[in-house]
Amino acid sequence: MFTRPSSDELTITFAGRTLSARPGDTIASVLLVHGIYVTRSTAASGSPRGPYCMMGACFECLAVVDGRPDVQTCLTPVRDGMVVRPQDGARALTPAA
Repeated sequence: MFTRPSSDELTITFAGRTLSARPGDTIASVLLVHGIYVTRSTAASGSPRGPYCMMGACFECLAVVDGRPDVQTCLTPVRDGMVVRPQDGARALTPAA
């Protein structure tokens, strides 16, 4: 049977809403548990997108985390006090060095 690593409760904020989480949770799993299914909108049409593959392959779950855009919420573990907000438009491309 599956067990959680800890019963300690953390809190994160998504779009101004405080959500409970536990150590070991990813941001995407916390959002889904709380009924939040949209983390970004597309640049072309503004269509809503959210966690889909839950393994980092599709980039549908991007959000702005603690001021940093383009964070894959399905791969990012929560930290107490983390601030997450939806991301609008396309992800940014980093110029080649």
